[in-house]
Amino acid sequence: MAILSRKNRADDDKINTIEEMYSDSEEKVWESDPMKALVFEGTERRKKLNFWSRFIITLIIVLTFLFLVWLLFFGILPEESRDLINIMVGAYVAVLAKATDYWFKEKDDPEHKETEKYDTL
Repeated sequence: MAILSRKNRADDDKINTIEEMYSDSEEKVWESDPMKALVFEGTERRKKLNFWSRFIITLIIVLTFLFLVWLLFFGILPEESRDLINIMVGAYVAVLAKATDYWFKEKDDPEHKETEKYDTL
C-alpha cells in the first residue's frame, strides 16, 4: 500500500480513499507520539517478517511431503530404501498436521496481543 503525503492528496482537503485515511492517521500518530509510532512500525515490520518466514517454512514442509510421497509411489528405489521412505512419510504426516493446525486452528497469538494497545492509533 503506497503511503500518500498531504501534497499528493486531492485538492479538496478531505479524506477520500483508504490510503489517504491511513496516511492521515499515521501522520497524526507521528506528530503526537513519535516513540509510540516507532514501536508500532517496528512491531508491524516484525509481524510481516514472521508471517513470510512461517509461510515459507510451511511451503517447504508441504513440498517435502509431496516429494516423499512421489518417491514412495513413483520412484525407483531399492527395497531397503523403500522402508526408510515409508517411515519418513509417516513422520512427515505429523509435521504436516502441526503445520495445518498452525494455519487453521483458532489460537491466541502473542503478536495480536502485543498490538492491542496500539489499536487506538
